[in-house]
Amino acid sequence: MRIAVASDHAGLPLKEHMVPLLRALGHDVVDVGTHTKDAVDYPDYAVAGCQAILDGRCERGILFCGSGVGMSVAANKIPGIRAGNVEDHYSAHQGVEHDDMNVLVLGGRTLGTAVAEELVRAFLAARYTGEERHARRLAKVLEIERHPERFTACGEARPAAGTART
Repeated sequence: MRIAVASDHAGLPLKEHMVPLLRALGHDVVDVGTHTKDAVDYPDYAVAGCQAILDGRCERGILFCGSGVGMSVAANKIPGIRAGNVEDHYSAHQGVEHDDMNVLVLGGRTLGTAVAEELVRAFLAARYTGEERHARRLAKVLEIERHPERFTACGEARPAAGTART
């Protein structure tokens, strides 16, 4: 599998630790930066990593920042990206199996390397199941992504402007 990796300066040490593991597991790695400890803005690298997925260069991505929160927030603003800031084994594989998560986000200041390795292995080994209940829920997520104005806080879809509800 071809994996995009990206980090800000706070996630760089964990990214540098994980790239050799990814290669040892047989994956091709596309490292879109950052490559120095100089302070950078995480949204720039979240976009770079996600763009590699959207343009077809990579199948999945792994983003690294200090806590994982910033990269996750930025990545999830990009249509077509389903990123999870994960800190446990179950979520690392379940996010793919149930939610078709295509980006794993890890906190370089919040996770140890052994845990991060376990999470990466679980994420990359998992496959989306496509079960009816998961497909139905994913379709709703994709509809929210396409038309957020149609949804209320309770989850009931509103009709598009100019259309009557039946």
